[in-house]
Amino acid sequence: MSERPAVRSGVVQCRRDADGDERRYWNELNPELLALIFKRLPADELARTMSFVCRGWRDAVAGTYCWSEIDVEEWCRRVNRVDDIDVGVVKLVALSRGSVRRLSAYRIGNWGFSFTAVSGDHLKVLQIPMSDVNDLTLQKYSSFLRALTTLDISYCRRITSKGIEILGKCCMSLANLRRNMSPPQYESTPDNGVAAKINEYEALAVASTMFGIRELEMSFGRFSDYGLHAILTNCKELCSLDIRGCWNVQLEGNVGTRCDALKSFKDAFYDPCDPYELCHVSSDECNEDSADGVDQVI
Repeated sequence: MSERPAVRSGVVQCRRDADGDERRYWNELNPELLALIFKRLPADELARTMSFVCRGWRDAVAGTYCWSEIDVEEWCRRVNRVDDIDVGVVKLVALSRGSVRRLSAYRIGNWGFSFTAVSGDHLKVLQIPMSDVNDLTLQKYSSFLRALTTLDISYCRRITSKGIEILGKCCMSLANLRRNMSPPQYESTPDNGVAAKINEYEALAVASTMFGIRELEMSFGRFSDYGLHAILTNCKELCSLDIRGCWNVQLEGNVGTRCDALKSFKDAFYDPCDPYELCHVSSDECNEDSADGVDQVI
């Protein structure tokens, strides 16, 4: 019978069996190292298959190591049913035992959100585009998201300016917000043109509560220069702004000048294929690119 390998500092020692074949006993690898490997797999596949391989792998999957970052967005898109998505999200978040730091899901419902919030003392990144979460659920559970720094609530139609205001008041560490929406309906103007109906509420909700925001995306928002001016005035830390498709913004007066002074700014008519946009990089960005050039190439 071949001798069992020794495990030292989490590394499995390779030995040859009686037939001279080299064997590695992966089931004896340190659970934390296994978790680093398993994290490269989709979370739904990890939960469904890995625990059936061997006892060591089952223990690793059952521990909290694998569930500090949960990305099930692709699985959610395949399922595309809110009730089933909530069940899956709740099961995975429960495996983290309160250690989840990042959740990326699609079309999550009120139950999935509320369970995640209550279990998310350490949650820093929450990406839930197209979710069915509403303002009432945000009012009840946003207070649990004190550590949140990055939030994506793009295309969440049941979240209004009231919900954004609640999030701003509760998530005091929030530095990155994505609130991109679908193009609005347009109405005819007296000069036979078209324009979207102006609604400043969401922009004002950001301006009145998210004073530490640094990166903000509000594509196809219906606010005008008035709402944008409020954001630029109150959000002193803002360095990146994306308002593509915000046709009501005219950038008149000093609003345009203040936007151009930001480190990164994409206006209503921004086109990533425009040669000017490709070349229009601020001096700060150029300095950072030159300093980090080696890492970027690698």
